[in-house]
Amino acid sequence: MPRILLSNDDGYLAPGLAALAAAVRPLGSVEVVAPEQDRSGASNSLTLDRPLRVRKGHNGFYYLVGGTPTDCVHLAATGILPERPEMVISGINRGANMGDDVLYSGTVAAAMEGRHLGMPAMAISLAGREPEHYEAAARVAAQLLEGLLRNPLPGDTILNVNVPDLPYEEIRGFEVTRLGRRHKSDLLMPAADPRGEPVYWIGPSGQEADGGPGTDFDALRRGYVSITPLDLDMTRYSFMSELSQWLQCCKN
Repeated sequence: MPRILLSNDDGYLAPGLAALAAAVRPLGSVEVVAPEQDRSGASNSLTLDRPLRVRKGHNGFYYLVGGTPTDCVHLAATGILPERPEMVISGINRGANMGDDVLYSGTVAAAMEGRHLGMPAMAISLAGREPEHYEAAARVAAQLLEGLLRNPLPGDTILNVNVPDLPYEEIRGFEVTRLGRRHKSDLLMPAADPRGEPVYWIGPSGQEADGGPGTDFDALRRGYVSITPLDLDMTRYSFMSELSQWLQCCKN
C-alpha cells in the first residue's frame, strides 16, 4: 500500500483534513503532518529564522508543526516520519483555490513542496465561504487518488482540484481546466490597534476577471469538479528567444 502524506494550511483541527484522512485511509498507509494553527496564505514559505517544534496530536498519529504547510511537507519528507512518504495530498481546504489564488495558497504550496521533493501530489479545495460537504470532496479525493495510483503524474506536475460545495450526488462530473484570473485584490483596510496605532488588513481577493469556458471558475459555477494540472517549471519558454535578442542589444 502506498505511503500517503496528508497536510493542509487550515491547521490540524480543520474538518477537511479529518474527512480527507477518513476517505483515503483504505487506500494506503496514511500519515498526517499539519500546521498547529491556520496558515492560509502562507504560500511556499519555509521557516528559516527559528527551529521548528513538532509534537504528536491527541489522536496519536497527527504530527503538529509550528510552521507553514511547506515546512510540514519538507519535514515529513526529510526525516520526522518512520518512512518517507510516496505521495502527498493537501487539503481539503476551506474555500476554493482558483486562478491567481494558487500564488498565495498554502494548500497548493504543500502539494508543490511534495512534488519538488519527488512525490506525486494533489491539492484539493472545497468552494464556498463556509463549505459544508467535506465528505463529498473527500470522496472525490479518493477517486482521484485511485486514478493517480494507476496513472502516475508526469514529473514537475501537480493537480489542483476544486470541488463545488454540493452533495456528491449533485456534482455533475469532472472537468480538466486552466486557471482563470481575478481582478486585483481590494484596497487594504486601515484600522487602529488598542493603542491607537495604525494597522492594516490585506483586502479580500478580487472578483473573477477571466472566468469563461475552460476555466476553473466556469467549471465550479456549473457544478463540476475542476482539475487543473500545474507545472512547477515556471520558465516562459516562448519568450526565451526574444529575451536573448533583447539582451544582445543591451550588450551593445
